[in-house]
Amino acid sequence: MIRGIHHVAVHVHDLDRMIDFYRQAFGFELVGEAFDWSNNAFIDSIVDVPNSAARGAMLRAGTCYLEMFQYSQPAPRSDQPLQPYDKGYTHFCVDATDIEEEYTRLKALGMTFSQPAPIDVGHVKTIYGRDPEGNLIEIQQTAEHCEFPLAALPPVIR
Repeated sequence: MIRGIHHVAVHVHDLDRMIDFYRQAFGFELVGEAFDWSNNAFIDSIVDVPNSAARGAMLRAGTCYLEMFQYSQPAPRSDQPLQPYDKGYTHFCVDATDIEEEYTRLKALGMTFSQPAPIDVGHVKTIYGRDPEGNLIEIQQTAEHCEFPLAALPPVIR
């Protein structure tokens, strides 16, 4: 069962500056510690980017998580921000209670995945896939000890 969108991700040029901005502008809080990787075939397989290197952070505000990445390898293709009329987003992530079942169901609906199965990272099981137009979507299932489960977000006020 899909429970809802877990987070939206954005690529930034200056992670520290953007964390500070989102804290001040919108009240986002850093969840856990910022993270980084380079020369890590395991992470490369998760993000489906060979020889990648990046810093990242998960932030939270209200009913939303925002994940930020600052890639240093490969270099971004453009340093210009997207305009409202540009196509696409970095990715969004849906939270699942049974990721293996959702992987099979979504594959049958036309999603494509570069990995043969979800990858157990420890705090989450995750897999990136593409919708029929090629937009990137992450499917994840959080472990009980994960610092950012969907259930930690406050309920929607109606």
